[in-house]
Amino acid sequence: AVAFPVGIGLALVLGVLLNYSAAQKGDPMLLFGGVAMIAIAIVLNAAAYKKAGGSDNKISSKGLGLSLVAGLLMAFFYRFIAASMDMENFQHPAVGKMTPYTAVFIFSAGIFISNFVFNSILIKRPFSGPPTSYKEYFAGSFRTHLTGISGGLIWGLGNSFNLIAAGKAGPAISYGLGQGATLIAALWGVFVWKEFRNAPKKTNTFIGAMFFFFVAGLAMLIYAGS
Repeated sequence: AVAFPVGIGLALVLGVLLNYSAAQKGDPMLLFGGVAMIAIAIVLNAAAYKKAGGSDNKISSKGLGLSLVAGLLMAFFYRFIAASMDMENFQHPAVGKMTPYTAVFIFSAGIFISNFVFNSILIKRPFSGPPTSYKEYFAGSFRTHLTGISGGLIWGLGNSFNLIAAGKAGPAISYGLGQGATLIAALWGVFVWKEFRNAPKKTNTFIGAMFFFFVAGLAMLIYAGS
């Protein structure tokens, strides 16, 4: 309940600031107003989960630190990808620049290769729980692995569309709208997984407010680029 708003909130605010400073495209009032709305929605989302799960959870300094690091990394990655592309001409990019399709391919290749490094380290030295091995990883069921692969494919497709849209909307707006994925996750949690079925009634207030701020924030981001 604490890690999520810290990580995603930091990534959203800092990421939009970084991308807007590099390419000032869109109405800044609507853009940063929308960012503020979404940030509030993320905090409300965390508050709803905390209310549903009780207040016995203690805040871990390690978890908080990991959330900060994750938020910083998420905030910076998009700026590097956007800087590698020619935002003005996707068909015939300038020398030394890439199209979004090439950028996605190289980015995906980087993720794939780096996974062998980071996974090997974290398998032996996990942040939480006992060490494991690749043998245990491959012992997982086909359905479990297929779920992970499907998640990666969906995220990759969404990231591709997001980068393509950056040419029209600008990287700041495109990145900010990408954080709308949190809204989809919240919708699944509420209506598909029924995570708040047995939650206290007061939780509904947080959920309703969360959806309001999410929709309002995303609408402001959309209008910021119009």
